[in-house]
Amino acid sequence: MIGLFCYALPNVALAVAAQGEAAPDTAHSFVIAAGTLTAAIQALSQQGDVQIITAVNTTRLKSPPVHGTMRTDEALARLLKGLPVRAEYLAGGYILKHASSEAAPQTQAEIPPEEIVVTGYCGSLQRAIDLKYAAVVSQDSIVAEDIAAFPDINLAESLQRIPGVAITRDSGEGRQITVRSLGPDFTRTQLNGMEVLGNTASGMDNRGLVSRTRAFDFSLFASELFSAVSVVKSYAADEDEGGIAGTVKLSTARPFDFPGFKAAVSAKAMVNGDDTTPTPHVAALISNRWGNFGALLAVAFSTANSVEYGYRNWGWHPVTIGAANIGPGVSGADAKALGTGEVFWPIAETDSSWFNHRVRVGASVSLQYRAGDHFEVVLDTIYGHLSNHRADYALGAAGNNGLTSDITGTQRLDAVSITGNSVVAARFSHVDLRSESNQMRDATDFYQSVLNGRFALSQSLTLTGLIGASRSAYGLPVFDKVFLESQDRNFRFDYTSANHPENTYDGDLTDAAEWNLMRLDTQEQAITSQYINAKLGVEWRPESGGWFSAGLAYKRFRNSGWSRADKVFYDDPVDKIIPLADKSVISDNTLTPYVVGDVGRTYATIGQIRDLTPSYNVPGSDYRICEDSLAGFLQYNVDGTVAGHSLRANLGLRSFTTWLTSSGTLNNGSSLAPVAVSYRYSDLLPAANVVIGVVDNLLLRVSANRNISRPALSDLAAAGTLTTAPFGGSLTIGNPNLRPFLADAVETSLEYYDEGASYISVGVFYKNMENFITTTTTVMPYSQTGFPLSFLLPHQDPNVVYNVTTPINAKGASFLGIEAALQRDFKFLPAPFDQFGVIANVTYADGNSAVIFNGQSVSLPLANLSKLSFNATLYYESDDWSVRVSEAYRDKYRDDTGANGNIGDYFEATSNIDFALHYRLSEHLKMTVEGINMTDQPIIQYTDAAAKRIEVVTRSGRTLTFGAAYEF
Repeated sequence: MIGLFCYALPNVALAVAAQGEAAPDTAHSFVIAAGTLTAAIQALSQQGDVQIITAVNTTRLKSPPVHGTMRTDEALARLLKGLPVRAEYLAGGYILKHASSEAAPQTQAEIPPEEIVVTGYCGSLQRAIDLKYAAVVSQDSIVAEDIAAFPDINLAESLQRIPGVAITRDSGEGRQITVRSLGPDFTRTQLNGMEVLGNTASGMDNRGLVSRTRAFDFSLFASELFSAVSVVKSYAADEDEGGIAGTVKLSTARPFDFPGFKAAVSAKAMVNGDDTTPTPHVAALISNRWGNFGALLAVAFSTANSVEYGYRNWGWHPVTIGAANIGPGVSGADAKALGTGEVFWPIAETDSSWFNHRVRVGASVSLQYRAGDHFEVVLDTIYGHLSNHRADYALGAAGNNGLTSDITGTQRLDAVSITGNSVVAARFSHVDLRSESNQMRDATDFYQSVLNGRFALSQSLTLTGLIGASRSAYGLPVFDKVFLESQDRNFRFDYTSANHPENTYDGDLTDAAEWNLMRLDTQEQAITSQYINAKLGVEWRPESGGWFSAGLAYKRFRNSGWSRADKVFYDDPVDKIIPLADKSVISDNTLTPYVVGDVGRTYATIGQIRDLTPSYNVPGSDYRICEDSLAGFLQYNVDGTVAGHSLRANLGLRSFTTWLTSSGTLNNGSSLAPVAVSYRYSDLLPAANVVIGVVDNLLLRVSANRNISRPALSDLAAAGTLTTAPFGGSLTIGNPNLRPFLADAVETSLEYYDEGASYISVGVFYKNMENFITTTTTVMPYSQTGFPLSFLLPHQDPNVVYNVTTPINAKGASFLGIEAALQRDFKFLPAPFDQFGVIANVTYADGNSAVIFNGQSVSLPLANLSKLSFNATLYYESDDWSVRVSEAYRDKYRDDTGANGNIGDYFEATSNIDFALHYRLSEHLKMTVEGINMTDQPIIQYTDAAAKRIEVVTRSGRTLTFGAAYEF
C-alpha cells in the first residue's frame, strides 16, 4: 500500500532484506501521468506489482510523468527526482522517507513503527487531511479508523464533526444532516459514484413521521460497511447537478484497498440509559486478492432499544370559550380576552412515551479487476435493512370534552394566567382525558448495484463509465392505535417554568374501570424510490499543459407511495366498555402513570380489521413522481505552476434537461379524480474551482458556480393530501409545475497545512437563490376548501378550521456564512502531552426567505438554518490508548412555516457530548467503550418565533456501547 492508502493498514508487516540486498531487475511497462506523488506512487505500485509504504505526506508533493519500459527502481527514481524523498528497498517492497533522514539502510528493528504507518484515530485524521488538501473542490472527509471501524456509531454522528454539517436526531441517534444551514432536501447523496435515496420514518408525528422527501436518512446503513465519507461543498461541472448545499459521497471498502488478504471482526453490546437491556452490534469483513482480481465481503448486524419520553401538545390555537364554560375564579378581563379568538393556548396537552426496538442489517460485496494502470472494473453491491418496532403511549386532555380551540362542552375553566396573548397556565374541571396506545412496525429495504469502469486507450486518452440501479422500499404494515377515555376529570397545565411544561391531574389514573374505549385507528403506508444511473466520460491529457474531461449522464428516478387509514369511533352515544383484561398501566418511562388499551387484545375483542385495502387510501396520498434527466459536461483541468506558485483548477459547463410527470388525484369539487401533469425544465450550470499555493503549505481556494436543487417530492405531488383531526386538520396541495431551486454560489478560503494531522482554515461562502420555493398558508373553515364533506370525521362540524398549504415559486433568498476549522496535534509538547490533539470548527450563517400567511408575506429564517454551529473534539492517542471527547452544538432553527396563526415552527438549540475510548490489548485485539448524548440533551420544539410557545420537550437518554475488535 502507498501514500494515504497505506495508513489504512495498521500492523503492516514488511520483511526486511539483508543490508545491501539489491532490488529485483524485472522490467515493467509504466504509464504514469504527472500529478501528485500520491497518485504516482499508487500507479507505480500497481504497474510494477510492488508494495510501497511511505512515512512522507506524498499528497502535497508533485511528480513528473514516467512513460516506458524499465525496472521499478528506475521508475521510482524518476518520480522522486528533485523531491525531498528517498526510497529504501526492503525485500518485497520499498519504504519512502524524508531525504534528510539517515541514508544508511536499517533493519526492521531499527525502523520506528511510527515512521512507517500512522494508525487509529490520528491516522484517520491524517488521511482526511490528505484528501482535503488534494481536492480541487471544497471538501471535507471522514475516514475509517480501522478495518470495518468507522469513528462513530452511525454515519450521521460522524458527519456532524465536519465543518458546516449539523444533524437531527431521532430514536436516540443521528438521522439526517444539514450542510451550511441548508436542509436535507438540498444535499445530494452519492453511493459508490451513483446518486441514491433511502427514506425511513420517525416515531413522532411532531417530526413528520414518514419522510417522503429527497432527504437521505443516514441511519439506514451500518457504518462498518464504509471506508470513507466526503462532503463536497462546492460544485464542479463533472458532478451531477442537484445539490445546492453539497454532495455527500459514501464509499464502501474494496479489495484493492488492501495489499492482500485481510479480515476483521467486531462485537459490541449497546445499552440505553432508560433501557439497560444489552443489544448486539456485530460486524465482519473479509477481503483477498488473486493477481489482478480481488473480492471483498462485509456484513453488519445490530439491534438497539431506545426510549424517548416527555411532554408534547398538538399545537397552539386561538381559543374561543363561551361564558358558560368560564368559572367564577376567572377575572372579567381574562374572560373577555378568551372570547375574542385572539388568545392562544395549547391543544391536547400530553404526557408521551416512545419505545423503539431497531434492527439494522447491512452487507456489501465488491468484485474488482485491475490490470495495471490501464484497465479497471469494479462491481459494488450493497444491501441495507432498517426496521423499527415501536410502542408509543400518550395521556392528554383530548377526550370528547377536551381542550380544543372551541370550548362548548362540559369543560369549565376555573383559573387562568395569560402572558401577552398566550395562556401559560390554566386549571379546569369536568375535562375528559384520553389515553393512546400504539403499535407500529415499519421497515426500509435498500438495494444498490453499480458497475464502475476505467480504460486507458492510450497514454493521453482514458474512458470511464458507470451503470447502476438502486431501490429503496419503505413499508409501514402495522400502525394500530387504541384510544381510551376517562371522563369528568380535573386537570391543570403550567408553562410558567421555562422549557419545563407540566400537567397535573386529580384522582387515580391507574384505575382501569374508569377507562373505556373511544376509538381505534388503523394505518398503513408504503414508499418506493428507484434510481437508474448511466454515465460515460472521457479524459484527454496532452503531453503538456492542462487536460480536458467531458461526459454524458442519464438518470431515471421513480417515486411512488400511498397512505391508508381507518378511523372508527366507539363513543356514540357513549364509550364502549371493554374487558379489564384488555387494559394495562403504563408506569415506566412516563411523566405520569395511566391506563392504556392493549392493542392486540382490544382489536381482537372488537373485531376491527387490521389489513387495509386500497379503498382506505387517504385522499391525495397515492401519487407518483417520474423524473428523467439527461446531462452533459465539458471541463478543463489544470495542475501546474504559475509564477512560481502551484495552481490546480477546473473550469466547466454542465447542461441538463429534466422531464417530470406527476400523477395522482385532485379535487374536482365532488370527489378526487385522477390527473397527470407533465413538465420539462433545463439550464446551463457553469462552475470554476481554483486552488493556489500562496507559499509552502498555504492554499487559497476560490470557487464560483451555479447549481440547482429539485423540489421536494411532496411539493411536486399532483394531489391534495388531507390530514383530519377532531380539532381541525390540514390540507396540503402539491404543485407539479414548480421550477427547481436555482442558486449562484461563491466561496473562498485560506488553508494552512502543518506537518502531520494539523491544519487551520478560514473561509467565507455566499449563495444567492434566484429561484426559491416557499409556501402559502391560509387558515379557513373546511367548508370553504372545496373538498367533499364526506372526507370529514363522523359528526365533525364543516366549519372546523383547516390550514391549507401550497408550495409556490417566489422571490429568491440568499445567505452569507463564515466557516473556520482547526486541527492540531500537540507533538511539540513534552510527554505525555504530546499525545493530545484538538479538532474544532465553527460556522456562522444568516439568511431569510419569504413565507405567505393569509395573503401577507412574512420574512423568516431559511428552513433548517442555524445561525451558529460548532464542533470540538479533544483526543489522546498512544500506542495502546485512544480517548476522545466531543461536543456538537447547533443553534435554534426553523423546521416549518407554522400553523393556526403561529409564525414558524422551531427546534431549540442543542449541545451534545459524546466520547470514545479504545484500548489495544495486542497487535490484533482492541477493546472499545463509546457513548452518545452523555448529558441527556432534551429535544425542545416550539412554535411562533416571537411568542415561543412550547410544543415538545422530550429526552432520549444516554447510549453506551462496550465491545472488542480483532484483525487477522
